[in-house]
Amino acid sequence: MTATADVSAAWQAYQRMRLQLNGRINRELSRSTGLSEADFDILFLLEQSQEGTMRSIALRCGLEWEKSRLSHQLRRMAQRGLITKAAGAVIELTDRGREQIAAARACHEAAVRRYFGDVLTPDQLATLTAISDRVVSRLTQDREHSGQ
Repeated sequence: MTATADVSAAWQAYQRMRLQLNGRINRELSRSTGLSEADFDILFLLEQSQEGTMRSIALRCGLEWEKSRLSHQLRRMAQRGLITKAAGAVIELTDRGREQIAAARACHEAAVRRYFGDVLTPDQLATLTAISDRVVSRLTQDREHSGQ
């Protein structure tokens, strides 16, 4: 097998795993809590922030989403009472949002453990962490050099 074939095979295996793993975890999350992956991602970031608030630009940068996508998602979440929008483009987690993310986090963690953590050995987890960190580092360097 050539280096190009090796990279292609690894990429295809990664894509299959990523798509199936994300799909399974997101279906379980939605079925158990009614939250979408986008809901979970936003609520999780807000929960991790100081006092459950973030400026929308910080959310957008943290998620690497387009402005319009975030705006539409936040509008839907506000309509459902999960977040509120305050002055100065500050997004705030509501009590209902806190309850939802607590339930969702437990569901998400159990699914990740079942389909990911329990399948891999400690050495494999460490290797995957190192691989992921290396790829993210490269992406970060490229973004900084290109000004994106």
